[in-house]
Amino acid sequence: MNKLWILFGFLSALFAALVAIFGKIGVKNIDTTLATTVRAVIMALFLIIVSLVLGKQSLISQINSKAMLFIVLSGIAGALSWLSYFLALKIGEVKGVAVLDRFSVVLAILLAALFLGESITVKNWIGMILITAGLLLFIL
Repeated sequence: MNKLWILFGFLSALFAALVAIFGKIGVKNIDTTLATTVRAVIMALFLIIVSLVLGKQSLISQINSKAMLFIVLSGIAGALSWLSYFLALKIGEVKGVAVLDRFSVVLAILLAALFLGESITVKNWIGMILITAGLLLFIL
């Protein structure tokens, strides 16, 4: 089994941590909606360049209407997440906001079980309970 996903998962966590640090500094004296908008534009431009460099633009025809609908919904959910995240960073501490944001792990597992039929094992339940307990320790 390919374990490369572990490396990319770790890199995702590292970059997400940097988002919190850079974001907290960046939103200090500006509107969070504007900050989120600028961030989204930068991300879009960066990803367009990456797609062009990797030659992915020809694959656009593979996106059918159902896939596009869910990509759009994912984009809207992501934008709402970023708006909420930057507002939380502006008024809260990184340690609390970052931990609370990671509650998305528990929610994603529960929603995957509900909507995608993914199973939740005893180990998963224990992990979700521990994540939730850790979250409560940070925010209370």
